[in-house]
Amino acid sequence: MYLLSAPAKSEGVPTIVPGVNHATESEAIISCASCTTNCIAPVVEVMGRRIGVKKAMMTTVHAYTSSQEIVDGPSKKFRRGRAAAANLVPTSTGAGVATTKVLTQYENKFDGVAVRAPVTVGSISDIIFVTERSTTVEEINNIFKEEADSEKYHGALAVSEDPIVSSDIIQDSHGSIVDLTMTQVVDGDLIKVMSWYDNEWGYASQMIREVVNMIKNSKMLQGVS
Repeated sequence: MYLLSAPAKSEGVPTIVPGVNHATESEAIISCASCTTNCIAPVVEVMGRRIGVKKAMMTTVHAYTSSQEIVDGPSKKFRRGRAAAANLVPTSTGAGVATTKVLTQYENKFDGVAVRAPVTVGSISDIIFVTERSTTVEEINNIFKEEADSEKYHGALAVSEDPIVSSDIIQDSHGSIVDLTMTQVVDGDLIKVMSWYDNEWGYASQMIREVVNMIKNSKMLQGVS
């Protein structure tokens, strides 16, 4: 089996996010999506399963990457050619589409954009939901506490009740760290959930988890203990 460290461009390659879905033994190639997908997909899955989601959108405030320029220069995407360490850079993200590959029920009901920020690592996703029923900040936060403690999301999803900033989550291995201090509810069914992620260490850690699962599944098929 082979594991891709990016969203797959070819049809037929399944996209896997630890805790949200699982690869089957018959799949030779799988994609572990992206760092942002590993952050937002668990949040969307939990909200959909526990509250019910009609539609949603997200903005990820993402540390700058090697796809950007250090000083203003030419780029296929004009904004990404602007100095990465000196600007907030609005841009596209493939995480919206990748999330709908993991959670197919949200196709045409979920999308998002990115804003690249002048930090080297440490990102946060701002997800807005229109829910199927009314809820409260307290209920949502309790749900995410329960899910973070569950076997399903062990190692993939965490929560924070502290007033943290991006440098505080560097080298946190979780794919998604829900910031419970930022949860908001407007008129019962318009919800904001914000979740942090180390877009390098956290994503790499989730990939390692998936590699371990692949090895375990392979040994089970071969009858090796």
